[in-house]
Amino acid sequence: MQDIPLLLLFDLDGTLVDSRADLAAATNRMRALHGLPPIDIPTVVSYVGDGLAKLAERALQGAPVDPAAATREIGECYAGHETDATRPYPGVDAGLRALHAAGHRLGLVTNKPARHARAIFGRFGWTPLFAAMLAGGDTPALKPAPDPILEAMHRTGIPPSSTWMVGDHHTDLEAARRAGVSSVFLLSGLGNTGAETPTLTFRDFSAFVRAFLP
Repeated sequence: MQDIPLLLLFDLDGTLVDSRADLAAATNRMRALHGLPPIDIPTVVSYVGDGLAKLAERALQGAPVDPAAATREIGECYAGHETDATRPYPGVDAGLRALHAAGHRLGLVTNKPARHARAIFGRFGWTPLFAAMLAGGDTPALKPAPDPILEAMHRTGIPPSSTWMVGDHHTDLEAARRAGVSSVFLLSGLGNTGAETPTLTFRDFSAFVRAFLP
C-alpha cells in the first residue's frame, strides 16, 4: 500500500473540501429565479454526488422548470462563488502536500464541472500537486462510470494495481470497482457506501494520509 509511486485519485466535494454552503446557496439562487422557496443545506447535500444536472433535477422537486435550464442557472449562480464558504477538510492541505512530497502521483476525479473544480484548486494552490485532473465534461461519462479513472491512469501511466480512488460516496466506489482499482472510503464526508464495499475505510483524511505515507 505504501509502495511509491501510487496513483491516488481524489473526489472533490465531501472528500477534499466542505462545499455544502456554497452548493446550497447556488441551488437556492436558481430556485429563487423560478419563485421557489429555499431548501435547507442537508437536503441539498442529499442531492450532491452525481453531477450538476442531477443536482438541478433533484433540487427542482418536481417544479415545472426545464432541467437543462436549471442546470445552466445553477452553474451561473455558482461561478465566482465556489470558495465563498468552501474550505478544505482538516488535514487535507498538509496531507496532499505530504503525499506529493513522498512521491505519490495525485489525481482529481470529480463530477463537478471543470470550471468550478479548477476554480477551487486555484484558490487553494493545489493544481501544481496534481498529475491529472478529470472533472465533469472532461470524459464522456461521469462517475460511477469508470471513464475518468481510466483516463487518469492513461495520462499518468500508472496501472490499476497501483491506483486508488479516494472518496465519500458510493459513486466513487462503484467507479473504482468498474475500473479495476482499489478504493478508500472516508467516513468524514457527505455520502454513503450504498451497495459498494470499499477496499479500506478511514474516519478522516488525516488517518488515510498516515496509512499511505512510507
